[in-house]
Amino acid sequence: MAMHIGEVAARTDLSLRSLRHWEDVGLVVPSGRSEGGFRLYAEEDVERILFVRRMKPLGFTLDEMKAVMADLAALRDPGAGADDRARAGEHLADVQRDAAERLSLIHI
Repeated sequence: MAMHIGEVAARTDLSLRSLRHWEDVGLVVPSGRSEGGFRLYAEEDVERILFVRRMKPLGFTLDEMKAVMADLAALRDPGAGADDRARAGEHLADVQRDAAERLSLIHI
């Protein structure tokens, strides 16, 4: 089921401006557009948005978050090569360790 930006904003507790900005910088792009040009988001898009939303307070930069989104896309891509998938998995493991360390510093 496709959702418009207002519904996604309400579900993710983000502003329309944030969602549009993230699209403009290539961080999270909606799955499609309606005939009228309105953004259409799938459930998978919402999951990515929520993932980014959890990374942001930990101080990850836009470039770091874009790299994570690219890695996740590589792991989901059935046409990705084994080397690309392995590299993506290794990078994601590094990011997960980094996120855990950042989180521990916040809770001190």
